Amino acid sequence: VQLVESGGGLVQPGGSLTLSCAASGFTFRSYGMSWYRQAPGKERELVAAISSDGGSTNYADSVKGRFTISRDNAKNTVYLQMNSLKREDTAVYYCKGFYTWGQGTLVTVSS
Repeated sequence: VQLVESGGGLVQPGGSLTLSCAASGFTFRSYGMSWYRQAPGKERELVAAISSDGGSTNYADSVKGRFTISRDNAKNTVYLQMNSLKREDTAVYYCKGFYTWGQGTLVTVSS
């Protein structure tokens, strides 16, 4: 089982980024997926989650209206579209699914 995140980087406040998480080694379409993040000195927190068929999503209050989680079961990939980024969104973002964590991708929001 493997989850590989990509798409992190440096972005200015107000900018956008899309993270991707490519899954392998399990029946992706059968499992819900989620994104977490961990900022320096803080605990890891749930950002967004999506059901196995993509029909149900939920978000942390801090990102509602700015972030969108989606998935493509044909590509075994889950996405996190992040808009209107704020400095406080700076963190390592992790994909989670099938009891497995990805290695994380760093998002830095700074001018």
